[in-house]
Amino acid sequence: MAEAVEEALQGSWDQDLAEALDSGGSDMEMERSIIQDQETSAQHRAKMWKIALNVSGKGDSLFPWDGVLDLPEQTLIHNRSQQLIDQLEASEEERTEMVSDVESVITFYCKSRNISFMPELSWPHLLKPLLGLRLPRSDLYNCFYAVMNKYIPRECAANGRPFHLYRLLLQYHEPELCSFLDTKKITPDSYAINWLGSLFSSHCPPDVTQTLWDSYLQQADPFLIFFLMLIILVNAKETILAQEGGNKEDIIKMLEASPSLLEAEDIEDLFSLAQYYQSKTPLSLRKMHQNLFGSSLVALKEEDTDLSQALCLPVSVPEILQANQQQQDGVRFFVVDCRPAEQYNAGHLSTAFHLDSDLMLQNPSEFALSVKSLLETQKQSLESGSIASGEHLCFMGSGREEEDMYMNMVLAHFLQKNKEYVSIAKGGFMALQQHLVDMNIEGLDSSYVHWIVSTSGSHSSLSSADGESLGSSGDGKGVKSLVNKMTFALKSKSVNVKEKMISFIENTSTPVDRISFNLPWPEKVIPDRHVSSSDRVGKPYRGVKPVFSIGDEEEYDTDEIDSSSMSDDDRKEIVNIQTWINKPDVKHHIPCNEVKETGHMFPSHLLITATHMYCLREIASRKGFAYIQSRQALNSVVKITSKKKHPELITFKFGTNNSAGVEISAVERYLIPNAGDATKVIKQQIMRVLDALESS
Repeated sequence: MAEAVEEALQGSWDQDLAEALDSGGSDMEMERSIIQDQETSAQHRAKMWKIALNVSGKGDSLFPWDGVLDLPEQTLIHNRSQQLIDQLEASEEERTEMVSDVESVITFYCKSRNISFMPELSWPHLLKPLLGLRLPRSDLYNCFYAVMNKYIPRECAANGRPFHLYRLLLQYHEPELCSFLDTKKITPDSYAINWLGSLFSSHCPPDVTQTLWDSYLQQADPFLIFFLMLIILVNAKETILAQEGGNKEDIIKMLEASPSLLEAEDIEDLFSLAQYYQSKTPLSLRKMHQNLFGSSLVALKEEDTDLSQALCLPVSVPEILQANQQQQDGVRFFVVDCRPAEQYNAGHLSTAFHLDSDLMLQNPSEFALSVKSLLETQKQSLESGSIASGEHLCFMGSGREEEDMYMNMVLAHFLQKNKEYVSIAKGGFMALQQHLVDMNIEGLDSSYVHWIVSTSGSHSSLSSADGESLGSSGDGKGVKSLVNKMTFALKSKSVNVKEKMISFIENTSTPVDRISFNLPWPEKVIPDRHVSSSDRVGKPYRGVKPVFSIGDEEEYDTDEIDSSSMSDDDRKEIVNIQTWINKPDVKHHIPCNEVKETGHMFPSHLLITATHMYCLREIASRKGFAYIQSRQALNSVVKITSKKKHPELITFKFGTNNSAGVEISAVERYLIPNAGDATKVIKQQIMRVLDALESS
């Protein structure tokens, strides 16, 4: 009787699962509840996986292939296939057939993708769980291809991008463990390359792998593998840290074998922990690296960060703003603005705490007090539920590499203290400004009005949602006024206003409600003209004090005209860089970076002739070619300045002298290596031009 009941239950379960799978709807919650009732049979698991991989009902991809096994690395493929099958329990006849299936699948995949099979690849391991399903060769290939395409990341090789990303994830959650492995010079690819390349099938027993894949394929989230890998290390943390005096190779072997300790009943807890850590991780981790997975062959964007050089996990500005505004649970950021005090006071995110990174070297004791105050303020804001509160520290610099050197030292300080949840705002304050401008152009989102930017000039370290300092009174009208005025300006003046607004936020240190902000701004009209060597534009009047000078740039400069931004559309002549460098009238060639008012830099070349200075901006998509970005007469240079902190950043101001004084018509900035030598030769050439004009 008991046996009859058991058979009836088995039949009912089989029928329920079969109906759920055959419906094609892939209701994963229903499938999971059914699977938990009874161990999945190979037949039904095969149906479930094919649906999850979207290959159910797909045709025979191998049909057009002639079946010839003739790759240069064919012997290697055959031997690896044989080694794989030797690990499985099967009859001799089944072994022969499976070896043929595995070798055919790998060979056709290599031929169809025009790639070579390398000894370090984990593909045979990836086929092991699929072989347990007893699939026909066509289904075996379709499933293998789908897993490779959706779940194996690009650059899954030594020193590949996925492993740099994984290290940043480990550092974000377990800085002590990450620091220990860094000290031992143990990189993730040295122990986890087969974890990632085989989805753990290289080290887990077949039953564990299949149980793990049941859940993994149900989730349909390729990024989850990084969190599963993270939990493997977190689980072994105490054992790893106990290897202080251990040999590097022994530690790597121990780490690599860690997944082999998993049992089928551990999988549910493994996924629960992985999903918890995922909920405590910025979404930027996946949004910035979506191109790691999938069939798209789009190359990496030029601006993508080199993760091997990243100090910590980068987070996008939109996520920083949205997280504290919308999320009650999950990731919330406590933003730390590390720019110098004058930049912070001129304009900052209203919820940001100010930590002047310059203090770390200039006044270590004051820096230590500031760090203590930061941590206390973070704690208090969490307790009060402030919109500025967050467990996760996000450091914000200017967004200009040369200015953020001290901020990087501050970041390193926190990481050395094993502070978890440390990230950096990608693009810094410059990216915040750009996001604000873009948002206003598209139509202001009222949810940001009260707290995106403050230009109050206040020295308070933390501001509330409405722009007032915590512990003080105020209604935040200054911030609202600023944003409302920006909205009107941007809608009425478009691109020209956009650039002026960026300058306004950067340079305004007066409370907004005291600013006379009349719109539209008057435009300077600069007539188009061709400059010749006989021109006397800029010749000093008798008795007028010479204004040409070379010296330190003032902190606040009112001559904020960017000639390149005004003339981009007029000067798009394309030239061959080397041809121009070799011109007989070019006396000096100075490689440099053109620095826009927004902080963006473009590889460029300054060419100095007897009478002119040309800027050629390289065209990224056409190697060896450049736009003529600007042409300036040397006798129109009225000032050359550099910053004390960054002597390589050189500013050229162009204009004319008249009885009323100096009228600045253009400002150009360049980041020049060996700037002293460059400015010396430019000055000498300018003086020759001025002397010639004076004597004529």
